[in-house]
Amino acid sequence: MFQRFRRTRLNQHLRALVRETHVSVDDFIYPLFVRSGEGIKTEVASMPGVYQMSIDVAVKECAELKELGIYSIILFGIPDTKDSVGSDALCEHGIIASAVKAVKKAHPDMFVVTDLCFCEYTDHGHCGIIDEEKETVVNDATLELSGKQAIVHAKAGADMIAPSGMMDGIIETLRTSLDAAGYNDLPIMSYSTKFASGYYGPFRDVAESTPSFGDRSSYQMDPANRREAIAESIEDEAQGADILMVKPALAYLDIIREIKDNTTKPMAVYNVSGEYAMLKHAGNAGLIDYDRVVMETMIAFKRAGADIIISYHAKEVAKLLKK
Repeated sequence: MFQRFRRTRLNQHLRALVRETHVSVDDFIYPLFVRSGEGIKTEVASMPGVYQMSIDVAVKECAELKELGIYSIILFGIPDTKDSVGSDALCEHGIIASAVKAVKKAHPDMFVVTDLCFCEYTDHGHCGIIDEEKETVVNDATLELSGKQAIVHAKAGADMIAPSGMMDGIIETLRTSLDAAGYNDLPIMSYSTKFASGYYGPFRDVAESTPSFGDRSSYQMDPANRREAIAESIEDEAQGADILMVKPALAYLDIIREIKDNTTKPMAVYNVSGEYAMLKHAGNAGLIDYDRVVMETMIAFKRAGADIIISYHAKEVAKLLKK
């Protein structure tokens, strides 16, 4: 006798009972981009609904997020002044430290993750100290500065640090620096497998981090390499990462699943700017049922193995889940 799979699909309540994958508002971290000034909320043309905000506006945004049930954010800083080493990122009065302090003061119950990198803070737009001759980032010199940046974030009150520069040895460096400074309990969410992707374009508009020369292929992952991608995350787990991540998400669902199956740590995915922009612009053009496709995409991330989703769609998803 052939199997009648449709038996459990004919009634909507039974479909809900046997549904294997679920999306919850608790799955999401919402990105916020902060800069100096007051009363600033500038929409990014390439990412409708995403804004650069002054710190006071970001604090108000956190209140709105909590009303939707979103209590986790990841902060990106946009400094007024950039230099070759990203000095603002190393300053206890810099934009990212100031933003963390303000958010935690106003919303002590908000879980604040900080993106730890240098691309937003350097005048060349790369993720660390530059070797001008080879036109790439100097790995170990960048590690030293990254350890200092982590302490700045920790002192400001960050609840979790997320290094995104793809430097070899970054997790061991940060764990050693944080532990030596007494921050043994501060977790690290590693951008453990981050690809040199074309999906990041709109992010560079909002974060103002476009490289002034070349690209990031010499330190971010080759999109063609599956085995190396898995090895990157396994290595970060071994170095002490508390949470692993795949970025981007949508074109790398196979990698998410394989890393999930080969590691024991929680898995985050970053639903990046290009993925967001494609759906947003397609929806605005009437080409897709936007709400339906957004939710289908979130389900795909969870089905592939994601425990945490960093997404610009998070507020929209929260509202859809309440319907």
